Amino acid sequence: MNFVQKSARKRIFDEDGVKAFATQLIKIRNREGYTQTQLAFESGLSLSQIARIETGRINPTLSTILALGRTLNVPLKDMFDFELPLEKE
Repeated sequence: MNFVQKSARKRIFDEDGVKAFATQLIKIRNREGYTQTQLAFESGLSLSQIARIETGRINPTLSTILALGRTLNVPLKDMFDFELPLEKE
């Protein structure tokens, strides 16, 4: 028997969550005194990647978020200390 599912995988992109994370990252980066350029250099990410994360255009991976948190010297929980908007019905 073959139980392989033929449906295509759906990519998950929570636009509201990504934008809320972006806003939180900007707040933390500014509070810690980093420019986008400094954060990019010290975290090993590209400046364009930092800009795309902060504008909510990309969904950063967990590894990227961990690198940002380590560079900014903030606990991971602080990176996610924001409220998500209620779901639209």
